[in-house]
Amino acid sequence: MNLFYLKQGILLSLFGKEVKKLAYVIIQDGESFESALKRFKRKVQQEAIIKEIKKHSVYLKPGERKRMKEAMALKRMRRRMKREQMEL
Repeated sequence: MNLFYLKQGILLSLFGKEVKKLAYVIIQDGESFESALKRFKRKVQQEAIIKEIKKHSVYLKPGERKRMKEAMALKRMRRRMKREQMEL
């Protein structure tokens, strides 16, 4: 039994949810393990895999999500205003 299937170029699970492929790097001839690890870490960061995992690790009720979104907007606004005052 296959757990995943391809539909219009997107990998889906049996439950119909989209599944992302894992990041990987291919070690080239003569390349050190440290440089390959560095490339892998950069790739994971660029694909925002860690951010996605943290986002889905805890369930937030819709009201909590809304409050958190407003708090982050307020924080960004304060930071932006502080930068503008420093430029003057």
